[in-house]
Amino acid sequence: MTTDIERIVEAQRAFFRTGTTLDVDWRLNQLRRLRDAVIAREKEFEDALYKDLGRSATEAYLCDIGPVIVEINEMLRGLRRWARPERHFSGLMCFPSLITKVYKMPYGVTLVISPFNFPVLLTLGVVAASICGGNTVVVKASAKSRNCTELMKRFIAETFPPEFVTLIDGGHDVADMCLEQRWDKIFYTGSPRVGKHVLAKAAGNLTPVALELGGETGNWCIVRKDADIADAARKIAFFKLCNAGQICIDINQVAVAEEIAGEFLEALKAEFRRQMGDVPEDNPEYPRLITRAAFDSCASIADQYRSRIVFGGRGNESALRYAPTIIYPVGIDEDIVQKELFCPLLPVVPFRDNEVDAVLDVIAGREHPLAMYLFTKDIRWAERVMSTHQYGGGCINEVCLHMMVKGVPFGGTGHSGMGAYHGEWGFREFTHPTTVLRGSTRFNLPLREHPYREGRLLPLLRLLEK
Repeated sequence: MTTDIERIVEAQRAFFRTGTTLDVDWRLNQLRRLRDAVIAREKEFEDALYKDLGRSATEAYLCDIGPVIVEINEMLRGLRRWARPERHFSGLMCFPSLITKVYKMPYGVTLVISPFNFPVLLTLGVVAASICGGNTVVVKASAKSRNCTELMKRFIAETFPPEFVTLIDGGHDVADMCLEQRWDKIFYTGSPRVGKHVLAKAAGNLTPVALELGGETGNWCIVRKDADIADAARKIAFFKLCNAGQICIDINQVAVAEEIAGEFLEALKAEFRRQMGDVPEDNPEYPRLITRAAFDSCASIADQYRSRIVFGGRGNESALRYAPTIIYPVGIDEDIVQKELFCPLLPVVPFRDNEVDAVLDVIAGREHPLAMYLFTKDIRWAERVMSTHQYGGGCINEVCLHMMVKGVPFGGTGHSGMGAYHGEWGFREFTHPTTVLRGSTRFNLPLREHPYREGRLLPLLRLLEK
C-alpha cells in the first residue's frame, strides 16, 4: 500500500510540474465538472448519507450536498478576481524599481484528510478549494462513513484522472502511510488529538498544515435571563438534533441563567418533542450515531449522569439512535463540560445572571472553542464578548448559520484548529502569496553600493522612512 501511495504522489507531482493547473480557465472547467457531477449524483449521495448516518433527504441536502454546490458556485464567480496578481508600488526606498507584484501560487500536491460526520461537504468542499487554488489532490476519506467513502471513490475516479485528484480509503494505518509522504500542503478535519499527530508528522517535512478541529473543551452556548426563551429553545433543539450532535460547531453545553432555568428547560423539552416526537430514537428522520462504539460511548456517559437526566436518556441500539438528552444541573468544572461530546447529550450549567463574566472567564481559561453562541437582548454586551474572546466563529441569538455566510472565513484557533476556508478564504488557504519586484536597469543610484557615504546616505534613508 505504501508503494501505491508513493506512486500516486509521484504521478501528481509530475502532473503539477506540467503547469496545467496554473491556468485559471482550466481550473474553472474542473470546478464546473465537479459541481455538475455532484448534481448528477445527488440521489446517490442522499442514499449513502442515509446508510451511514440515517440522514433524511432534506438534511442530506441541507448539510452536505447543497453547501458543496453553493461553495463551488462562489468559486466559479470569484476565481478570476482572486487569482489576479496584485500590483504594488515598490516605494521610494526601492527606486528606480517601482513595480512589485504578488502572485497567488498553488502549493502543489495536497493531502486532504476528511471526517465521517459530513463526509460529502468536508471532503468535496475542501477538494474544491484545493482545485480552486491550482493544486492536485489526494483524499484520505473516513473508513467510518463507509458507504459515502465508497461512493466518493467511484465518483472521483469517474470525474478526474488520478494524477489530478484521487481518493484513498482505509483506516488509521492508511492515513499514517499517507502522512509519511512529502506533501506541499495538508488539510485535516477531525479531532484535536489526531490533529496533533498530523501536525507532528507534517513537521518532518516542514509541510504547511490547515487543521479544522472540534475544540477540546467544547462549544459553549450562553442563555441570559433577558433572552427570548422560546426562540432560544427552538434553535438549540434543532441544532442538537441535527446529525445527532455529531457536528464540530455543535453546542456542547448550555450555560443558562438560573433565574430562567426552569422555564428554559421546559421550553427545550417541548421543542425536542415538537420537532422529533415523543420517542425520537424511533423516528426515522432522526440521524443515528456513526458506529456502535459511538453509541456505547454516548450511553456510557449518560449512565454516569443518570440521576440528573431530566429529558431523554434512552437509546435504540439496533438503529444506533440515542435520544436528545438534557442533563441538569451540571457544575462548570465537571468532566462532562470539559471535553467534546460529539453526540446528543446536552449538559446544562446554571449560573447567576449577574455572574456571567465569571462564566466567561472560565471559558476563556480553557482551550479555544470552535464556536460560541449567545442568547440575549443585550446586543452591546454580546458584541463586546464576541469581539474580545478567542474562538472560531459564532452567532448572537442564532446557531450555526455563521458558517453558511458567503465571503467570510470558517476556521478555529488553537485546539479548535488553524487556517480558514470557504470561498476566497479557501483559495487563500491553498495558495502561497509570492512577491516579485521588477528591477530597473536604468537610473540606478549608487546609494546601496560600497563604499557607503555615511554623511549623505543616512539622512536620505531617514527621509524615505516618512
